[in-house]
Amino acid sequence: MNQLRRLAMGELEAAVMGVLWDTGHWQTAGEVHDRISPVHPVAYTTVMTILVRLWQKGRLERRRSGRAFSYQPVMTRDEDAARRMGEVLAGLADRSGVLNHFVETLPDHDRAELRRLLSARRRPR
Repeated sequence: MNQLRRLAMGELEAAVMGVLWDTGHWQTAGEVHDRISPVHPVAYTTVMTILVRLWQKGRLERRRSGRAFSYQPVMTRDEDAARRMGEVLAGLADRSGVLNHFVETLPDHDRAELRRLLSARRRPR
């Protein structure tokens, strides 16, 4: 029997957020479900639950759209990734060691970009 792999909650949340970021405008649960179900076959109610949970976590804003709600992210994809990176760092005892290892494992072009960004922040505005 060919069974579909169940997605973990974090993966579903990431897929839903991806749909919202990719469309770039307010989406109802039905619209998100229509976009996500060809890739991740999940029930409409599951998508609705994920949207409500993301809204409760403060990652989405919502507004009434007829009888339903429409949702959109409160942050861009980049801002959200930076927030998550900050949360990981905040929970670590040896932040310097982790940052050092992170920088050491970056490809050269990313390390050069990081140097450029840090240098630009040091300049007076």
